[in-house]
Amino acid sequence: MVHTAYDPTELVKGCQARIDAVASHSGKLLLGCSDCSLRIYAPSSLPSDPSDHEIRRDNYSMERSVNSFWRRAPTAMEVSHSRDLLLSLSEWVAVHRLPSLESLVAIGKTKGANVFSWDDRRGFLCVGRQKRVIIYRLDGGREFVEVKEFSVPDTVRSMAWCGDNICLGIRREYVIMNSITGALSDIFPSGRSPPLVVSLPTGQLLLGKDNIGVFVDQNGKLLQEGKICWSDTPTTVVIHRPYAVARLPRHIEIRSLRAPNPLIQTVVLRDVNLLRQINNCIVAAQGNSLHGLMPVPIGAQIVQLTASGEFEEALALCKLLPPEDSSLRASKESSIHMRYGHYLFDNGNYEEAMEQFFASQVDTTYILSLYPSIILPKLAHTTLPDKAESTESSSQLSRQSSDASDEMEAGSTAPTQLGELDEKEAKKMNHNALMALVKYLQKRRSAIIERATVEVTDEVVSGAVHDGLSLSDPYRLKPSVKRRVQAHVSSVARETATVLDTALLQGLVLTNQLKGALDMLKGMNYCDLKTCEEFLKERNHYTVLLELYKCNGMHHEALKLLNQLVEETNTEISEKFKPNMIINYLKPLCRSDPMLVLESSLYVLERCPTETIELFLSENVPADLVNSYLKQHAPNLQSTYLELMLSMSETGINPNLQNELVQLYLSEVLDWYRVLKEEQKWDEKELSPTRKKLISTLEVISGYNAENLLKRLPSDALFEERAILLGKINQHHLALSLYVHKLLSPEKAVAYCDRLYDEGLNQPTRPNSNIYITLLQIYLNPRKTARGVQRKVDPVASQVVPKPANSKLKGGFRLLKKVVEIEFAEEARFSASGTDSGRSDGDMDELSEDGQCQSQDEGGSKGIMLNEAMDLLSKRWDRINGAQALKLLPRDTKLQNLLSFLEPLLKNSSEHLRNYLVIKNLNSRENLQVKEELYKHRKTVVKIDADSMCTLCHKRMGNSAFAIYPNGKTLVHFVCYRDSQRSKSGRSRAQSRRL
Repeated sequence: MVHTAYDPTELVKGCQARIDAVASHSGKLLLGCSDCSLRIYAPSSLPSDPSDHEIRRDNYSMERSVNSFWRRAPTAMEVSHSRDLLLSLSEWVAVHRLPSLESLVAIGKTKGANVFSWDDRRGFLCVGRQKRVIIYRLDGGREFVEVKEFSVPDTVRSMAWCGDNICLGIRREYVIMNSITGALSDIFPSGRSPPLVVSLPTGQLLLGKDNIGVFVDQNGKLLQEGKICWSDTPTTVVIHRPYAVARLPRHIEIRSLRAPNPLIQTVVLRDVNLLRQINNCIVAAQGNSLHGLMPVPIGAQIVQLTASGEFEEALALCKLLPPEDSSLRASKESSIHMRYGHYLFDNGNYEEAMEQFFASQVDTTYILSLYPSIILPKLAHTTLPDKAESTESSSQLSRQSSDASDEMEAGSTAPTQLGELDEKEAKKMNHNALMALVKYLQKRRSAIIERATVEVTDEVVSGAVHDGLSLSDPYRLKPSVKRRVQAHVSSVARETATVLDTALLQGLVLTNQLKGALDMLKGMNYCDLKTCEEFLKERNHYTVLLELYKCNGMHHEALKLLNQLVEETNTEISEKFKPNMIINYLKPLCRSDPMLVLESSLYVLERCPTETIELFLSENVPADLVNSYLKQHAPNLQSTYLELMLSMSETGINPNLQNELVQLYLSEVLDWYRVLKEEQKWDEKELSPTRKKLISTLEVISGYNAENLLKRLPSDALFEERAILLGKINQHHLALSLYVHKLLSPEKAVAYCDRLYDEGLNQPTRPNSNIYITLLQIYLNPRKTARGVQRKVDPVASQVVPKPANSKLKGGFRLLKKVVEIEFAEEARFSASGTDSGRSDGDMDELSEDGQCQSQDEGGSKGIMLNEAMDLLSKRWDRINGAQALKLLPRDTKLQNLLSFLEPLLKNSSEHLRNYLVIKNLNSRENLQVKEELYKHRKTVVKIDADSMCTLCHKRMGNSAFAIYPNGKTLVHFVCYRDSQRSKSGRSRAQSRRL
């Protein structure tokens, strides 16, 4: 990178002596010559502004010469512009007043010094003399006061202030000296060349090591900015931002201070004996001549750098433009960023190109025109540049945004040929280019979305205010709405956001960043529906398409697509899209649109019934609504839904749905019963899967109407269902009779009694132990029970005695007349044996209806179920009233058969009696102890004498009535005790009134 940063010009020509030192003051040059004279040169033409003291591109002529100004030729000069002082070093350090050149002070102690450094801000002077370093402070503008003096290992050859420290070049190394304590800290050696210390405006230092300049901070620590590599070992280095200028043996070399410190310019000046910065320029003394390196204007340098493709250096120079030219600076930076971005983009550096486009603040649509495969929506107020013109528009944009100086190089970019354009377009759509575009759009997105959201908010607020004002006039409502719609269409911010989000979604999909695309759609976005839908369908990205539908509220389309994908025969798609995806999609819709959920759940209800029911229950979809919808559109799934719902929550299902489920089961069982009965294959003990569900449901739930269900049952079948229903309406006698005589299952009868007994334990009343007595009655009086059951079940058939259904019933049934005689005889025997016969009034009524009572014959006890009765007594002895059970047993029952019943019963009774007696004795003992303690308290003796005092009134007891507290020590007047009790009761009543 080479461009013209400085224009060399000869300021002074033909000086009478060699120039050894240079300074300037008030726009004039002060030259210290080898003949110990001071010569002052002034420009030929006076400046238009008297306050302008800069060195100009002009011929300088000698204005004044002061011979023998020093005793020896000066080696250095420094001007303090803030104090109008000239500091010079020849034989010693001397100070003169400017512009009169009045001698103020000559510091004698500095005689023989070879180097000094002046800190103009604080007024400190540091002088290196032999192996000593002396620090002075300017006091009062006329005198230098010595502050510190330190010794150093060797003669100081170079020095510079760096904050409160001083960097010294001694021998072949650099050290940092603390100006207060004099402590030395080594930095690094200077190599083969003499040490060279240069101070930077930032307070940092540039230290020379052979042909390398190293940057260090004020404490001597190396910096990471890098290093400057010169073409040769410099003798002098001058810092003139943003460049570093070095005096080399054959030329003057100018390099940038920005890493990697490239070469900027080379000025061929041989035999230069002095190089230093003066005001706005750099001067180089070459024998008797003085040359000035005049800086080229920043704008001209920017043009040069931009034309040569050195965009970063051009941007760095833009920051040096004066603050008052902020608009010019912004336009130049934007133009450079644009040109730099196109240069990087054409060379395949896509990410760096997008960073430059982002810095240029160019419109997003312009960047998107570089990508032909990105499909953008057609909006009302957003015009997109043609892709064939995208390259040419960059130069046009730079010409519009730059000043007149940029026009000279704007035409350097030739129009792109069609063949080259096709080749470039093929490169633009590679993966790296799209990745760079995605990052660029994501960086721009937050600000654009924020502006669009603000527009939407302002529009909603203004619309609400307008609607509120126009409520009194309904005829103004439609025009108001129309204006709001027009404002929405013409929103530039929202159209920009739509273009950006649409392009970003396509970029994410094309770069296979599907998770990023889904995350963007789940949040606030302005994607164009039509464009994105066509794009995603074309590339079969169904997951992103579903999320696009969802974020736009198009749930019907999303669910329709999801059903198609789930039913797809393609194995790749079917493995990716499962029915549970439909369930997950429906979850958030259960509260907002339950009908849509029901319409879309038929497919998953057939394939994933459990998960679908869990969805309905977890999201609180109204159960009645679900049931009615299934009943109308999918009756085959209605029972599935209800039974799954019942299995998940037995108490959560309402009675109507419970009754609905039972009715469904019963209808199916009745249809099955009719088919088997017509085929004469009906068996009461046969249980189909549906009948098992019906029996289980009847036992578990209780929300159905048992009476209505009983009316639907046939009289000659489904006795177990009938028994359960009779139990629900507390017809326990009939239910047990069905278990015993119709189903011939005493085990189920006992289980029925156990269930009722256990339910009674959880109730505050006594357990239902009489149910076992009822079962015992059925066992011991089977004929009457069977006849009663037949009458209840089938009133018509009750006139005929049925045939015995089980061979276990000994002797069978006789004629009706004989049965009545036997039963009446048994009833009479039981009545005579005790007052509690165990029979209800209804039983007596039935007996009276059959006619006359006859005496018991020999076969009276042969039809009873004595074995079952004995088994019941032996297993449930702890739940049966023993006295009642013994009254019901036949007289001829042997005690040996009752041993398993009476033995535990009597043991339990004896144990209860023994426990009762123990408790009774304990209570008696406790009562005696209390009485004994009472007697002891009553025997307490209280001695009252003339000195006894009342604890309450503190008066003598005398002969007054007294009372004593239970502790036996507190003695009070009885009157005082009564008054204290009254006051306590009064206070308690008052507190109760307050409460």
